[in-house]
Amino acid sequence: MTKRNSVLNDRHKALGSDLSSSWNDMAVPQNYLACPYAEAEIVRNKAGLFDVSALKIVNVGGPGAVAFLNHLLTTDISKAKPGDSHISNIVDKNGALVDDILVYVDGDGKYRVSHGGGGFEEAAAAAKGGFDVTVARDDDVHILSLQGPLSLETLAPHTPMNLADLAYFHHQKTTLFGRPVSLARGGYSGERGYEVFCSSADAPFLWDSILAAGKDKGITPVSWSCLDIIRVEGGLLFFPFDMTHVDTTPWEVRADWTVDLSKPDFIGKQALIDKKGKERSFITGLEVWHHDALPPLSTVYADGKEVGVLTSTTFSQHLMKSLAMAQIAPEYTKLGTQLVVRVNNDEYQATVVRMPFYDPMRLRTHPAT
Repeated sequence: MTKRNSVLNDRHKALGSDLSSSWNDMAVPQNYLACPYAEAEIVRNKAGLFDVSALKIVNVGGPGAVAFLNHLLTTDISKAKPGDSHISNIVDKNGALVDDILVYVDGDGKYRVSHGGGGFEEAAAAAKGGFDVTVARDDDVHILSLQGPLSLETLAPHTPMNLADLAYFHHQKTTLFGRPVSLARGGYSGERGYEVFCSSADAPFLWDSILAAGKDKGITPVSWSCLDIIRVEGGLLFFPFDMTHVDTTPWEVRADWTVDLSKPDFIGKQALIDKKGKERSFITGLEVWHHDALPPLSTVYADGKEVGVLTSTTFSQHLMKSLAMAQIAPEYTKLGTQLVVRVNNDEYQATVVRMPFYDPMRLRTHPAT
C-alpha cells in the first residue's frame, strides 16, 4: 500500500505533532501541543482548522457513471443534482456495510467520491468492467476543514461566491484567497463548517491564509484527537469502528435514510430487504456515570445479561459527561433504559439517551430560521 503524505506535515510538526498516527495510509496530526479539550472549545465557540487530506478522493466519470454508481450505492445518485454532496453507503451481496461515502456531484457526468477506511475502491474495481466509466484516485487533492460558528465570517470575505447562501451539504467551485478551490458546506463537527478542496501546490498557502484571516477571532489549527471528541458529541459514526458486527447492516446503524429500495437494483438490495426487521442491535447513545471515557469494546449488560458493546467513547468537557455510542440489542434501546458497562472488574451505570448528545436537534448545522 502506497504511503501518502500531506504537504502540510511541516506545519503539523511545528505545532507539536509527531505524526506517528496514520489513517488511510496517511500520517495524521493526532495531537498537537495544545490540549484537545481546549481545541474542542475553540471549535464550539470560534472555529478550528483541521487537515483532513487523509480522506481518499476518487474521480468517477463517463457515460456510464450514473448507472455504475447506482449499481454500487444504496442511494439513488440519479436524484442528486450538480452541486449536491450526496451521502451514501455500499454493502456487499449479503447486505453488510463495505464503506460509507460522500459523492460530490460536479455535473456533466462527473462525480468525486470521498471515502475513508472502507472498501469503495475494491468494490468499484470489481464492478467497473460492466460499465462505460472511468475511476481514478486523486492523490493530489488536499482538504482543509474549517469548523465552528465563526467559519462563515472568516472565509466569506475572501471568496467571490456568496458563501452565506451555500446550503448544508452543497458545494461550489470558486476561488479562495485567489486560488481555485471547491468549497463544500459540511464537516464532522456538529457545527457550521466548510471544507476547502484544493491542489497540493495551493494547500500551504491556503492553510496559512485561513489562519491569518482568523487569527484575531481566536481561530487555530486543531488536532484529530479534538475531531474525535466533537464527532462523538455530535453522534457522528466512524466506519468501521461503530459497526461491530463483521456484517453490520445499514439498518443496525440507523442509516435507513441511505437505502433507496425503490431503485431497480443495487448490490445487496435483496439481502437488505431480507434483513429488515431482523436487526441484532442498534447504534445507541449512552451517558455513563464516570469521570472519564470508557474503553471502546467494553461490554454492556442488563440484569446480568450481556446486551451490547461500546463502539466510540469520549469524556465531553463541554457537556461534563462521559459519552458512549454502543451497539445494543433492540429490546434495550428505549430512552431511559438503565444498563451497566463492565471494564475488567469495575461496573459503571449507564443510561440510554438521545443522539446526538450535543445539539440533539442539530440546530447548529440546520438553523430553524
